[in-house]
Amino acid sequence: MKLHELSSTHKKTKRVGRGGKRGTTSGRGTKGQKSRSGHRMRPAQRDLILRIPKHRGFRNKPQGPEAIVFNVGFLSDRLKRDGHSKDITVTREFLTAMKLLPARFQGPVKVLGQGEIATLFSVKGLKVSKEATEKIQKAGGKIIA
Repeated sequence: MKLHELSSTHKKTKRVGRGGKRGTTSGRGTKGQKSRSGHRMRPAQRDLILRIPKHRGFRNKPQGPEAIVFNVGFLSDRLKRDGHSKDITVTREFLTAMKLLPARFQGPVKVLGQGEIATLFSVKGLKVSKEATEKIQKAGGKIIA
């Protein structure tokens, strides 16, 4: 037996639309989207979504992770509960050590001004709202950029 004598057991599918002995339509039938070259049937749901101006595809999805927010009152109570009496500097690393932030979280962290301050603390390297800045500075803490 030689290599050219081997035959495949795989049945070849009929390749439609390539001219030859099939006449003008090449085995595709007459007219319509399916008879044209490069035809692609689009899902009806996608067409509906594109027609509605409010939901045009996925263009308006938010970029990146959502910010994790901490209120001044929550941070103050947590520091007091854990026995931090002196002036503490709250940083991303400190929040991770307290297990308030996930270890691998890379997104933004923001301090908001809801609640009252019971323990003195400063904030370093985090975004801070205007109200939170006022409360922290009024209590004697600092905002370090």
